[in-house]
Amino acid sequence: MEEKIYGYWLPIDISTHGHVIDWLINWLHVFMIALFVGWGVFFVYCLVKFRKGSNPHATYDPVKGKVSKYVEIGVVIVEALLLVGLSMPLWAQFKNDFPDPANAQVVRVVAEQFAWNVHYGGKDGVFGRTAPQFVTSDNLLGLDPDDDAGKDDFNAINTLHMVVDKPIIVHLSAKDVIHSFKVPVLRLTQDVIPGQEIKVWFEATKTGTFDIACAQLCGLGHYRMRGQLVVESEEAFKTWFDEQASEIETGEDDFF
Repeated sequence: MEEKIYGYWLPIDISTHGHVIDWLINWLHVFMIALFVGWGVFFVYCLVKFRKGSNPHATYDPVKGKVSKYVEIGVVIVEALLLVGLSMPLWAQFKNDFPDPANAQVVRVVAEQFAWNVHYGGKDGVFGRTAPQFVTSDNLLGLDPDDDAGKDDFNAINTLHMVVDKPIIVHLSAKDVIHSFKVPVLRLTQDVIPGQEIKVWFEATKTGTFDIACAQLCGLGHYRMRGQLVVESEEAFKTWFDEQASEIETGEDDFF
C-alpha cells in the first residue's frame, strides 16, 4: 500500500533534520492556541465585568494591571526562547554545517519560467562552465561549448534524482525572476534569487517520489513549476545515471 504523504496535519517527514522543525512548529501552535484561548477568555471577562449595567458611572482611578503586565512579560520570554533558543540555532546549523562535498551528491538546480533544470556533472563529476550568453532553446543550462568539462553534463527537467541516506548539496540559481525551491517532505524552502547562487543541503531517509514546488509567485505559469524528487537506492540511482550519461555519449538524446 502506498504511504499517504499529505493528511490533516503536516506531510510525512523524510529528512534527517525535519523532526526538529516539526517539533518547533508543533510548539509554536501550542503557544498560539494558548494565547488565543487566554486572550479570548480575557475579552469575554472584560465584556461582562465592564458592561454598562455594572458600571453606570465612569471611573477615573488609575488602572492597576499587574497581572496583565506579568503575562506580557511571560509571552515575550517564551517568544525569545523559541526564536533565540530554538529557531536561530537550527537555522545556523542547517546553513553553516554543510557536509563534505566528497561524501555528498552535488547538483545544480537552475530555475526559470516555468521549470526546474537539474544539472548533473556527468561521469567525471565536474560541472562545465556556464554563462548567460550561451543559453538557448538547445542549451538550457548555458553550458560553454568550448569547455571540455561540460561535454558529459546533462539536464533533467523537473526531476531531481538522489540517493537515500546520502547528503546532497544543491546549488540554486535563477535565469529570470525570483523563484522558491520547496520540498514539503524535506521541510525545505529556499528562495532562488537571479544573479546569486545559493547552496542548500539535505538528506532523505526514505525512498519514493515526492513533490517539488515553487513557493514564490513567479508569473502566469507559476502553477506549472511542479517537479519531482526521486529518492532511490544507490544501485537504482547508478543505473539511471549511467543511462543518461550513455545517451549523451552516443548522441541519442539532446539534453541541452
